[in-house]
Amino acid sequence: MNTPVADGFRMPPEWAPHERTWMAWPGPNFTFGDEGGEALAEARATWAAVARAVRRYEPVTVVTGPGQADGARALLGPDIDLVERPLNDAWMRDIGPTFLTDGNGRLAATDWVFNGWGAQEWARWEHDGKIAEQVAALAGARRYATPLVNEGGGIHIDGEGTVLLTETVQLDPGRNPGRTAEEVEAEIHAHLGTTKAIWLPRGLAADYGTFGTRGHVDIVAAFARPGVVLVHTQPDPDHPDHAICDEITKLLRSATDARGRQLEVVEVPAPTVIEEDGELVDYSYINHYLCNDGVVLCAFDDPRDEEAAAIFRRLFPERTVTLVDARTIFAAGGGIHCITQQQPKV
Repeated sequence: MNTPVADGFRMPPEWAPHERTWMAWPGPNFTFGDEGGEALAEARATWAAVARAVRRYEPVTVVTGPGQADGARALLGPDIDLVERPLNDAWMRDIGPTFLTDGNGRLAATDWVFNGWGAQEWARWEHDGKIAEQVAALAGARRYATPLVNEGGGIHIDGEGTVLLTETVQLDPGRNPGRTAEEVEAEIHAHLGTTKAIWLPRGLAADYGTFGTRGHVDIVAAFARPGVVLVHTQPDPDHPDHAICDEITKLLRSATDARGRQLEVVEVPAPTVIEEDGELVDYSYINHYLCNDGVVLCAFDDPRDEEAAAIFRRLFPERTVTLVDARTIFAAGGGIHCITQQQPKV
């Protein structure tokens, strides 16, 4: 069976030009509650705010559950495309395809196996497990299915051969039991076009809670450009993430990328808020989304929001930074990057 790499395809970095952004619409489920409830209404309003922020820079297609398009249209406005497909949840980064290009005008997509973030007991994925194939078809992309269980939030690439992974995600017994790191790397490289993996030992503490992903990298570290990686830091020494972030930062500072370069690490301090309603939170500015000429950045009504925005403006001077309140998204288990998925221009 051919792989994307054997056929000339690679995953472009997120900062490469996009054709559009794909999102999924929150519906009634275990995460958001029942139709007509306050939690679902808040989620839909926040997802719509992100979609409209991205739409300033590029086209957006939102996948809604059957019969939900009219309600979504009322919040999204007239200039966002809608398609109806059965859904369980609303995390397009994780359930959608990872798009690839070959540099010759062709679009492809890697279709990872999705199993509810390691078959978590509350999760349902009989519909979400099919969304990547359906979105790839809607986009006109050649689909490459892989037996590897993985989510888009569990990878981040630099566009020059390097991928960031997390031991508690790709090597999770609930995802890929019995697979070695070498076997995972081989499958990842064959489906992304990468050649070197940098493994983080784990993710943020709160990401191992009820709705957590068990360590997605896109809340901890992300490439800003080749050779430069953003990393979440927790200044509070009493916070459990303080030691975790210190370990990850040291690991990344000592790492080299696929080109042999020592990584430049840019620390992005966590928001000051540590708990909400007595629960530890993993609020992070790392979980941002790059779109054409823009950065859509998580905001938390926090004193560090503007500090983070200044870091991103410095790193992306040619892009406009737009802050969107992401607290509702984080309460459900993710951030802005988690609910968006880029389709690159071919």
